[in-house]
Amino acid sequence: MPGRLLRGLWQRWGRYKYRFVPWIALNLSHNPRTLRYVPEESKDKVISDEDVLGTLLKVFQALFLNDFNKQSEILTMLPESVKSKYQDLLAVEHQGVKLLENRHQQQSTFKPEEILYKTLGFSVAQATSSLISAGKGVFVTKGLVPKGAVVSMYPGTVYQKYEPIFFQSIGNPFIFRCLDGVLIDGNDKGISKVVYRSCNGRDRLGPLKMSDSTWLTSEIHNPLAVGQYVNNCSNDRAANVCYQEFDVPAVFPIELKQYLPNIAYSYDKQR
Repeated sequence: MPGRLLRGLWQRWGRYKYRFVPWIALNLSHNPRTLRYVPEESKDKVISDEDVLGTLLKVFQALFLNDFNKQSEILTMLPESVKSKYQDLLAVEHQGVKLLENRHQQQSTFKPEEILYKTLGFSVAQATSSLISAGKGVFVTKGLVPKGAVVSMYPGTVYQKYEPIFFQSIGNPFIFRCLDGVLIDGNDKGISKVVYRSCNGRDRLGPLKMSDSTWLTSEIHNPLAVGQYVNNCSNDRAANVCYQEFDVPAVFPIELKQYLPNIAYSYDKQR
């Protein structure tokens, strides 16, 4: 029994140590692959914000069209110009189908990961990591990822530096610190899950969802919302992705916000 307990604690440490700041500081020199020189915070960009935004809009729009039968309440709240835009896109996608009310007779709904593959040429998903004691990881399940592509998003509740996160952080390996000190809690269990769902319900405007909460479940609507399970590099395996920060603009289409896997902890701090 003591041996099993010690093995369990050792496995937990093996997963957590890569997020334990003192351990990271002591071991930086042992693994140069974990170091990436950044001259200035403003220059820590692999691709431009315009490219990131373009990718998100492309994927979210494809997901919206795929779920069009479920969007009737949202469409009633959108301007005619926006509804006409989607009508035109549907007509092109379905070879001249112009009557939206007949869409349910014409369309076969695809799974979100299939939509991601059709849109970007690849799909990703969670699976058991190939790294020893690393828990889950993220893998390309279909297609090829071109260099510079957006492959995932880090979901979770966004906390400003002064906001309370002590209880959520206990035993939580998914707290991510941004360059400006803002924290993202990407844990899909426990109190973190409760907090996110509470904030998600708080910000909802009738049928309009301001964020996506399906990443907390096994039925994910946004297939990119798996970034919290991307593992760090190891001494044996170099990193094949890197992190980049992106602020969603205020003019982001309101009908597509239902696919954003982030929510601000405070109502007055939309980001």
